[in-house]
Amino acid sequence: SSGINAEWPLRPGYKLYFEFSSAMSADSIEEYKEVFEKFDVRSEGKITTNSLGDALAQCGARVPAFKVRDICESYKAGTLSFDEFLKVLNQVKTKNTFKDNIKPVEEKKKVQIQGGHEKSSSWVTHSYAEEEKLAFVDWINFRLEKDEFLKGQKLLPIAEEDDALFKALHNGIILNKLVNDSVEDTVDERALNYPAPNGKLSIFKIQENQTLALNSCVAIGCNVVNIDAGNLMEGTPHLCLGLLWQVIRIGLMAKITLKDCPGLRALLDEFESLEQLLAMSPEEILCRWVNYQLNKVGCKRVVKNFTHDIKDSEVYAHLLTAVCPEDKGPLGLEALAVQDLTTRANMVLENANQIDARSFVRARDIVTGNQKLNLAFVANLFNMYPAMDDQGEFEIIEETREEKTMRNWMNSLGATPRVKYIYEDLKDGLAIIQLFDKIQNGCVNWKKVNTPPFKALGGAMKQIENCNYAIDLGHNLGFVLVGIDGKNLHDGDKLTLGLVWQMMRHYTLAMLTHDGKIMKDNEIIKWCNDKLESAGKTTNFKSFKDSSLGTSRPIVDLIDAISPGYINYDLVTSAETDDDKFLNARYAITMARKIGARIFALPEDITEVNPKMIMTVFACLMSVGFAKDRK
Repeated sequence: SSGINAEWPLRPGYKLYFEFSSAMSADSIEEYKEVFEKFDVRSEGKITTNSLGDALAQCGARVPAFKVRDICESYKAGTLSFDEFLKVLNQVKTKNTFKDNIKPVEEKKKVQIQGGHEKSSSWVTHSYAEEEKLAFVDWINFRLEKDEFLKGQKLLPIAEEDDALFKALHNGIILNKLVNDSVEDTVDERALNYPAPNGKLSIFKIQENQTLALNSCVAIGCNVVNIDAGNLMEGTPHLCLGLLWQVIRIGLMAKITLKDCPGLRALLDEFESLEQLLAMSPEEILCRWVNYQLNKVGCKRVVKNFTHDIKDSEVYAHLLTAVCPEDKGPLGLEALAVQDLTTRANMVLENANQIDARSFVRARDIVTGNQKLNLAFVANLFNMYPAMDDQGEFEIIEETREEKTMRNWMNSLGATPRVKYIYEDLKDGLAIIQLFDKIQNGCVNWKKVNTPPFKALGGAMKQIENCNYAIDLGHNLGFVLVGIDGKNLHDGDKLTLGLVWQMMRHYTLAMLTHDGKIMKDNEIIKWCNDKLESAGKTTNFKSFKDSSLGTSRPIVDLIDAISPGYINYDLVTSAETDDDKFLNARYAITMARKIGARIFALPEDITEVNPKMIMTVFACLMSVGFAKDRK
């Protein structure tokens, strides 16, 4: 592949070397990467030459149109990779905007990262930021410190030195527990393979744990690409840290919602709606929250990012005084009298420590503006002390379970940018079209797709054209789309969910394609019942609405039929109560993921016999069964 890995962009703390003159900092490169991804509508690591001028402008480099055209002439393919974009941006910013000086980056002239773990293409050496490793070690030690098993096995605390973190991840237990910390009840920890009294765990048992961890990460919305159980067992640093960040980030951002903090309504201006708040990225909400708190204490600073704007610690000093509870304060502003920024940052962090909120960042991370770690610090501070004023009674728009499941599925496929609220984030049609290209490779004619930026005049029509094209793509795949058109998608109509469900169904059933035909429900049911009977199981079901499925027993038996001996039937209840049914469902889903099924259904989908989601469970298990039969 070309360019920087989209799932693991360059991070602050890397030492970068360009084969061309560059004054760019690692912080700047991460910001440029975010801009680049906005214009990379196909998630292919490329932007078109048509969008180059707008992309440069968003990076602070306004180039006359005639010069942009001159630059584009060198890119005959009509696209630029991220590396090529960086070279153009670098030369534009250093005033070398003459056509002769800006040429496509040659194959071997790629951004390189000095040192680190090498497991990539011939032109890049992967590395990792030491400060991120330290931050994640601290967070894991803090969040899992009360886990009796981890303490008993002396897996915690993880040491900061050398590769202790990557060794700690080897057997898969810590990663599974961290997933549960981020999204409760994702993993039934009874299903984990634990070491014998002698501390030994076979390679096969470890691989099962890691398979479960990866599939659980996918289920909560992580984009797991180019990483497998072997990478986790080997402790490949950049891959492990990339996955850890996704898991930690999801947990940190999960509570930044109106349901958990109704006071967030105060962050909207008079012309904005609650739906617009739901569509904001966590970063944007946190910036607004910081500015809201600064305004409360009379600080005139305005934060637009968590890199440059927080480096002098002034924002943090005022923010901590604003959110500090009465029983832990007051906190002072003495640090601002200190001129040395590192000393000042340490003093501010002492204040954070006083209210038990010193997580993720050290003084150097503040002074250098590490975007990732500062975002995590602020998110954790918000979760601990939101300090928002009461907004009175109003109807809270709450994401339904089905909407959350669909959102996680879309994000797991790498929707760019991430989907926060389905009805707002799909309005321009781009995310839907991206996903069509992922579920049916090559089905999209990208020449028909309108790309950003969308101008105020006529922009809405361009977005509706995209939405209409998305509906056409659905029709081409045989979807039933009665009474829904592009305008419905653009308006955020609830019918949008029906389209996304059919996309998820198509994606799931595509794994079961036989002789070019996608299997039907009755064929899945027949295969499952035949498999159950051949394994000597007494359970069966007639449809995905069968009430017996609410006990999870047919699912558990099918897992045992596909992988004999995997199920511990001592953990399967008689399902006479709702609690027992939930335990069975959580165990069934966890065991299905453990044998390799990528399942997005939640335990409640099974206990309440949601036929749509139950179908996906059996289809995924059938796919695993097919794979085992082929071996």
